[in-house]
Amino acid sequence: MTDKKASGAKAGEDGRPALPATSWAVLGLLSFGEELSGYDLKKWSDWSLRFFYWSPSFSQIYGELKRLEKVGYVTSRMVAQETGNRDKRVYLITDEGMEAVRHWAREASVEPPVLKHGVMLRLWLGHLLEGDQMREVLGRHREYAETMRQRAEVDAAGAREKEEWAYPSLVLKWSERYYASERDLADAMLADLEEMGERGGTGEKGRRLP
Repeated sequence: MTDKKASGAKAGEDGRPALPATSWAVLGLLSFGEELSGYDLKKWSDWSLRFFYWSPSFSQIYGELKRLEKVGYVTSRMVAQETGNRDKRVYLITDEGMEAVRHWAREASVEPPVLKHGVMLRLWLGHLLEGDQMREVLGRHREYAETMRQRAEVDAAGAREKEEWAYPSLVLKWSERYYASERDLADAMLADLEEMGERGGTGEKGRRLP
């Protein structure tokens, strides 16, 4: 067992290192069994994690890999590249790391998602905006949501081609439905604005909405 005190990691109630969620996300990517570089992990997180969690930066990924290696959850080695290319370091999950991420996935408390919706915050301040500005914000959000829905749909189809990605494909399908709902909510809010204008609702400083 790795000396947690020597590694600098604080232990949780179960005696395992208390790791941030990003550590578990990176370790989770490695739990599919492949030996991956930091670049690979970034690519995989952009392909999957970004649709429902977030995609950590390269510096965050390498920071988490260093943390995970210190506590004995991953090992690394240098791999020679073709002439002219720098050698790369690749990472592999250890048995202890697999046990830890399996325990986290099974036993971690269910935390409700924290909604930080920038578009809703802008609309909450709608009395400071022109009517057309609110519609523009919603239109851009609708376009973004539909773009993400289409990308999640494509990636979910790709994930279904590999048996080991069966559950990620289900999460990507959930992501597809989520962005579809965001698109539809934007449409509903645009309709609400139209109805408000017809009822004589007000905009900035009591101004009637067009």
